[in-house]
Amino acid sequence: MRIAIEHRTQYRFSEPQARIVQMLRLTPCDTQDQTVVSWLVGVDCDARLRDAGDGFGNSVTMLYAEGPIEALDITVTGEVLTSEASGIVRGSLEPLPPLFYLRATPRTRASDALFAFAAESIGAGDDRLEQLHALNAALRQRFPCVPDLPDAGCTASKAFEAGRKVSSRDVAQMFIAAARSLSVPARYVSGYRAEDAARSAPHAWCEAHVEGLGWVGFDPSTGLSPDESYVRVAIGLDASAAAATGGMRIGQGQEQLAVDLHVDQLGGEA
Repeated sequence: MRIAIEHRTQYRFSEPQARIVQMLRLTPCDTQDQTVVSWLVGVDCDARLRDAGDGFGNSVTMLYAEGPIEALDITVTGEVLTSEASGIVRGSLEPLPPLFYLRATPRTRASDALFAFAAESIGAGDDRLEQLHALNAALRQRFPCVPDLPDAGCTASKAFEAGRKVSSRDVAQMFIAAARSLSVPARYVSGYRAEDAARSAPHAWCEAHVEGLGWVGFDPSTGLSPDESYVRVAIGLDASAAAATGGMRIGQGQEQLAVDLHVDQLGGEA
């Protein structure tokens, strides 16, 4: 599938900023089933951009801008070719061992209620892949019609117990917390999914490591594994570690953030 992406992030400041430093996790990497045809990251002010990589193997762009800055627009445009892999991640850069992804973070610690839900969802079988698919489907059933929304900083356990107004990133973190509580390495994935509607945030899903298969994707917002309509961009222990943008600014005043995102299917490998 050929997928076109337009992603614009707008920052507006109530007072001019003296300096801005941002780490942008906005560039997908090539894998066996994902090829970046074209990709451009641009800004609307005088800034330095430096391409690098982080400890998870993500492609990152460091942005440095000197003030006074009253507004900042970051734009991403590109096309990616994908192929169906039944959710299995093949050919990705893996600088860290799977056991690293058993590490809990403040946002992915499982409460007693979430652990009990995970244990009940997987049933009595011992096939690990089937258990993870059952957990994925159970989260979809409990939280149907989950949208892509900006990160509100919620933890997996708090979102699970609140039971309402959850986003794709919330249910992804629930899956991660539940999987790790069952001693399964799991990680967060940020990226794009081809749909007709425009959205205000990237899509989120997760991956779990299955012995004999490697990393396998699960999307609890659909109850299925990612297919060729997904573009995988960044991974991390939780949503914070794979955020599309993050950094610091030197200056007073308030910040407003707006995101405009369009992901369109263009067709096959033409």
